Amino acid sequence: MFTGIVQELGRVVSFDGARLIVKAPETAAAAAGIGDSVAVAGCCLTIVGIDDGRLSFDVVPESVRRTTFAGATAGVELNLERALQAGQPLAGHFLQGHVDGVGRVRSVEPEGDGRRLWVEAPEDILRLCVEKGSIAVDGVSLTVAQLDSDGFAVALIPHTLAATTLGALRPGDGVNLEADILAKHVERLLATR
Repeated sequence: MFTGIVQELGRVVSFDGARLIVKAPETAAAAAGIGDSVAVAGCCLTIVGIDDGRLSFDVVPESVRRTTFAGATAGVELNLERALQAGQPLAGHFLQGHVDGVGRVRSVEPEGDGRRLWVEAPEDILRLCVEKGSIAVDGVSLTVAQLDSDGFAVALIPHTLAATTLGALRPGDGVNLEADILAKHVERLLATR
């Protein structure tokens, strides 16, 4: 379980299609243990190796299909969040780290001190979005500010732009999307009636 509040940025060392190696900041690497769950760009992965600040993760084909990992090349920055621990404050919204699919950045426009980010989303994710509801973009908990037939917009504050990978997004970039878990359950319950 995660909250979508990114704790640190890691950098891809290598990805061979099955094993992802990420150079983590000293604080993340020091706190990490084999078997720990980490949201990597929003995808829940298990640490299978730690070596000199490098965290290794096995990535199954299902995760490669549903995420942007196929394009992960050395040097690419990724949002990192350790799994929620009992007693930690709950900020953001509940995330499972189960990426539903990939969206594409349509536009990034200045808006006050922040930016408005429009993301084109697959229909099966978009139908779970509501204005002022929650969405995770590359593991960052955000509020849907606006919807249209092809996508959604979120408002990014200066802190989010500086502390996550979202500040570097450009039109055409792929992003991992996780719809709100409550919306998924409501849809499923209604479909079975």
